[in-house]
Amino acid sequence: MIRPALPEDEAAIRACARAAYSRYIPAMGRAPAPMVADFAAQIGAGQVWVTGTPVQGFVVFHPRGEAMLLENVAVHPDAAGQGIGRALVAFCEEAARRAGLHAVDLYTNAKMTANLSIYPRLGYRQTDRRTEDGFDRVYFRKRLSGPGYSPA
Repeated sequence: MIRPALPEDEAAIRACARAAYSRYIPAMGRAPAPMVADFAAQIGAGQVWVTGTPVQGFVVFHPRGEAMLLENVAVHPDAAGQGIGRALVAFCEEAARRAGLHAVDLYTNAKMTANLSIYPRLGYRQTDRRTEDGFDRVYFRKRLSGPGYSPA
């Protein structure tokens, strides 16, 4: 079950992010952006959804223009390989459809090489690559409807 995050989930969300992203610190030379996110503000804005008890994964998303921005998706390594990440991404996509949005946008760090093959398998196409805030980011978009849409 995926449910809205509550303020009391913040510590578990932060722990999940730490567990999911800390392995990238050596390659990046610093903590990835999702590890230092303001989860309290995101929870307060209704942008965070969690699954599992205790929290096994979470997703952060919000509308931006004609698309939903999937800002963060993380699964605790102890729960990896169970389809949780895929379910959280699909949940975001469905929320975008319900909101009448035509696409889901996301970005990942180029050092997170597994993501560069996972997102295309989920129907996302690379749209850009640039350095922002000192991170080498790769941008993806999945069309859900409208111009340029073609079902996978």
